[in-house]
Order: sequence, then structure tokens, then C-alpha cells
Amino acid sequence: MTKLSIGPDTIINLHFSLSLEDGSIVDSNFDTEPAVCTFGDGKLLPGFETALVGLIAGDKGVFSIKPENGFGQNNPNNIQEFPRKNFKEIKDLQLGLMISFADANGGELPGVIADIGETIVKVDFNHPLAGHTIKFEVEIISVDPVEKK
Repeated sequence: MTKLSIGPDTIINLHFSLSLEDGSIVDSNFDTEPAVCTFGDGKLLPGFETALVGLIAGDKGVFSIKPENGFGQNNPNNIQEFPRKNFKEIKDLQLGLMISFADANGGELPGVIADIGETIVKVDFNHPLAGHTIKFEVEIISVDPVEKK
């Protein structure tokens, strides 16, 4: 029997690791349960999905995902300035602190404190991995067909 390869209408169980070019690991599930995802459901970034196409259960791979196919480039327009008085409730305001803001739809939008001035605080809303080439290491545990309803 031929093993099903990753592509449209497949459910993938996999172990993965994401690391930066300097080798620092950003995320990994090799020591835990495999992740489960459905190919093409929009939950995986396009560059990650493209790397998985054609792999079968038992395959292992290491892929380099450029920013434009991963988390995007840093966008200077995603760094916003706010009056410092807006942060008076935060007792330990410091560089690198991640704060949740409400977006226009009432959802949560994380921002990182990028600069603290006397009257202005700059908040970076870029994804923390934006601008980075990501090393994507995978081990495919299983590939199954999506059950049609």
C-alpha cells in the first residue's frame, strides 16, 4: 500500500522545531506530543506548507524559510507611538515588555515596548520573528486523508 503524501485534503501529525539562524530554538515539540494540522486550512504559513508538500510518514527534513515566506519583513509602520501617560497603570514599564492591546475588532494584539521616552512610548506590533530566516525542522509522524462530510 502506498503511503499518503502531504498535500491538499491531508491531516498531518508532526514534530517540529523552529530556530533562528544563530541556532537559538524559538519553538519545538520534539519532547512532547506531535502537532496536528490540516494542510491548506490557513493555520500554517505558506512557506511552511510548501516545505511539507510531498513528505510522507517517517520523513524528516530541515528547511530554511525566508522572511517573505514565513513571518514577513519588519514593517516600520507597525511601530506606533503612544503618550507615556497611557501606560501609568503599568508599574514596571520596561523595554521588551509585551503588552496586549485591543485591536479594531475587539481582539487581542500583542505589542512589545521598543522605546520609552519622557512623553512618548514606542510599541512594536511586528511579529517577533519578522525579518528572520527560520530553520524549520520536521519529523512527519503520520499523514491521513481529511474525512469528507
